[in-house]
Amino acid sequence: MNTAELLVQCLENEGVQYIFGLPGEENLHVLEAIKKSSIKFITTRHEQGAAFMADVYGRLTGMSGVCLSTLGPGATNLMTGVADANLDGAPLVAITGQVGTDRMHIEAHQYLDLVAMFAPVTKWNSQIVRPSNTPEIVRRAFKTAQSEKPGAVHIDLPENIAAMPAVGTPLNNSALQKTYAAFQSITAAAAAISEAKNPLILVGNGAIRANASEILTKFATELNIPVVNTFMGKGVIPYTHPLALWTMGLQQRDYINCGFDNTDLVIAIGYDLIEYSPKKWNPQAHIPIIHINAMSAEIDSSYVPIVEVVGDISDSLEEILHRVDRQGKPEPYALQLRADIRADYEEYANDSGFPIKPQKLIYDLRQVMGPEDIVISDVGAHKMWLARHYHCDRPNTCLISNGFAAMGIAIPGAVAAKLVYPDRKVVAATGDGGFMMNCQELETALRVGTPFVTLIFNDGGYGLIEWKQQNQFGSSSYVHFGNPDFVKFAESMGLKGYRVESATDFIPILKTALAQNVPAVIDCPVDYRENSRFTQKSGDLNCKL
Repeated sequence: MNTAELLVQCLENEGVQYIFGLPGEENLHVLEAIKKSSIKFITTRHEQGAAFMADVYGRLTGMSGVCLSTLGPGATNLMTGVADANLDGAPLVAITGQVGTDRMHIEAHQYLDLVAMFAPVTKWNSQIVRPSNTPEIVRRAFKTAQSEKPGAVHIDLPENIAAMPAVGTPLNNSALQKTYAAFQSITAAAAAISEAKNPLILVGNGAIRANASEILTKFATELNIPVVNTFMGKGVIPYTHPLALWTMGLQQRDYINCGFDNTDLVIAIGYDLIEYSPKKWNPQAHIPIIHINAMSAEIDSSYVPIVEVVGDISDSLEEILHRVDRQGKPEPYALQLRADIRADYEEYANDSGFPIKPQKLIYDLRQVMGPEDIVISDVGAHKMWLARHYHCDRPNTCLISNGFAAMGIAIPGAVAAKLVYPDRKVVAATGDGGFMMNCQELETALRVGTPFVTLIFNDGGYGLIEWKQQNQFGSSSYVHFGNPDFVKFAESMGLKGYRVESATDFIPILKTALAQNVPAVIDCPVDYRENSRFTQKSGDLNCKL
């Protein structure tokens, strides 16, 4: 047995089903070992796509997604997806090939110090320099990646070490142990909630990672406290729940800001500051905050909790619920706020304008997708509209990157989603800019048999940047480009291609596309004049308290 074979045995022991990546000279021994293993290697068309697949796999399963590249340019291509997983809290293990240790002291072809390079975008990383250390390094990598807060780790394997004889066995893959909050903090949190007149729950992705959806819904229901979620907390409480105030996170005022204007206590559950800065909802730092999470609160002048309940989120909520003495109901303003949000959402249900308004497009998308089906959002103007208008019944059914927020994630992410949930409908929602960044992975999707629909919000430019330019300067520059014929592009790859030519086209086209046994692409012109209209509307927003 050589080191590469021992490495792959350790990966099998960690429950790895897929490795996403590209072959290279310096990882030949690893590829040969994978070929003899139970692990399926998914050959991608770009290393960034491989890292995004591992990223979304980790976010959906809670198990580390694994990606593999060679050294030099292969490794640098992984960086964006690795950084995305790290800032989004998705467990990921990146493995890179490397020149032999006998060449590292000289100027060697394609050599970079990859351990130094990956350090800023990972929780931990290491190079294997002794074959016998492989089991320890792999076990630490997976334990670190999957521990709260999850993130990315990196293992670098020089080619001469990979070929060396190795003796060893995988280490015991023990489950992570839960930690429980201190009794004093639970009691203090319960007392503060009991005294609050207008509390508001703010839920982030940590609650989804903790599988706390059921107890959180019970907690909110029994205590009659309205719930707001971040972009990455969608579905933690069903959007149809009468206490659900849907999503916050836009960079400008929206209806939900009225809720924060009037609250006297924010109960932040699984909330990570990177998801949406507290300076946006607590600019004067005057709102009392209870922090309920698996980790202590980050330091921020607008986020200074009066109580920190640090431990298993589900257990903390159960214990607090037993101790709260709260008989009140939400203030009338909260019920009116939900009605206003719902009315705004329904306003576009029958809109017939073309190009289609993003609100209408997303409203119709929601009508077709089932409660367990998955939408993967790319990054751009459409992401803001999806965050605001695509509402979820279940956790992890609308994935939005809002830590690193990297363009190009949707298509590779949809490949991973379909591998994890082959029986669910999956839609990759992307702008035309994001589509062209990783559209090559549609060939990967076809080859590995993961049929999903790519919905392109087509406006011929970088719409989100134009939106920001217009807001700041009243004009835009350097944001427009040309596109290929997306239908012909899809057909040239052996996929199905569709073009929306009226508002009434979209739903039947989407249903047809979702029924295909190969990936499908829908080109849909979108009316992003709604961006500036929303900015005007939000500027005129007057909270009715």
